[in-house]
Amino acid sequence: MAEIRLTIDGREVLAEEGMTIFEAARKAGIAIPHLCYRQDLAPTTGCRLCVVEVEGARTLVASCAYPVGNKLVVRTNTQRVQDARRLVIEFLLSDHPYDCMTCEKSGICLLEKYAYALGIRQPRFQGETHNYPLRAANPFYERDYNKCILCGRCVTVCHEVQYCEAVDYSKRGFSTKIAASYDRSMQETPCVFCGNCVSVCPVGALSEKAGRFQGRDWELKKVPTTCSYCGVGCTLVLNVKDNQVLKVTSDKDLGVNKSWTCVKGRFGFDYIHSPDRLTEPLIREGEKFRPASWDEALNRVAEGLKKIKADHGPEAIGVLVSAKCTNEENYLLQKLARAALGTNNVDHCARL
Repeated sequence: MAEIRLTIDGREVLAEEGMTIFEAARKAGIAIPHLCYRQDLAPTTGCRLCVVEVEGARTLVASCAYPVGNKLVVRTNTQRVQDARRLVIEFLLSDHPYDCMTCEKSGICLLEKYAYALGIRQPRFQGETHNYPLRAANPFYERDYNKCILCGRCVTVCHEVQYCEAVDYSKRGFSTKIAASYDRSMQETPCVFCGNCVSVCPVGALSEKAGRFQGRDWELKKVPTTCSYCGVGCTLVLNVKDNQVLKVTSDKDLGVNKSWTCVKGRFGFDYIHSPDRLTEPLIREGEKFRPASWDEALNRVAEGLKKIKADHGPEAIGVLVSAKCTNEENYLLQKLARAALGTNNVDHCARL
């Protein structure tokens, strides 16, 4: 691939043909503010916060979509650029709720980040504002259209990653919003509740119900782990506080899934702290169960398996392993089935 030489903020930068100015700048360690851009999604050029000056260009250009070229001269932080970015943020804040103290995205919200970086205390513009009702009918996440900045990330991920096309831009002008067709609930759409739209939302318009008001992002310990629901082995990030898993997120730099998840991986963790989860072995006596020690329970299982094997042969025994076990535990169970019990009747609940 051809090598491109351009100048960004007075520095000579090497880039590959096909790169955008934004990608070349990031590779060189030059940060450009952005809201709608995300590395693993196609650029939409919707927010215009990433605009830069290109020598010879009549207007400011969106760096997330403008291709690099030899001898291109780019300036990312001139007064003209700063004024344009400040205008973008002020317009967005003029129709945005000031509830950062209780917003789940506070501290990691990109709108909050760049408003702070630009020193914007109060937008200059006042006028009509939206007052949409909170959409929280589904069991997994909430949609607050009053906080939506129309960046389009959720639309892109739904169309180009998950291929559900459950949401899109609706209406026009000031009434524009992201919605399902005919403004239906998400349960009435092809949505599979993967939660990827939540993970890419740069503000608090989409947020998980799990863990709400239980911990700020910086208070949570991030624990990477491997999802055991199926054989893909996606990397998940457990968000833990006080030994409680509050929610599950992902990291675009980790694992084969590159941050994308399914509904089980992102939201199917409630069993971890379920009050119905067994904490000790139970043995059935008649119609009731009584607590037992591990030694007693394991001896009872061993005796029962020996009797079945003696009376009916090893093929009368089947072992069903669980997605809620680790891969290592599932390996040991199939080893027990084949080497100790002598049966190949091994299956996994994720296949059923």
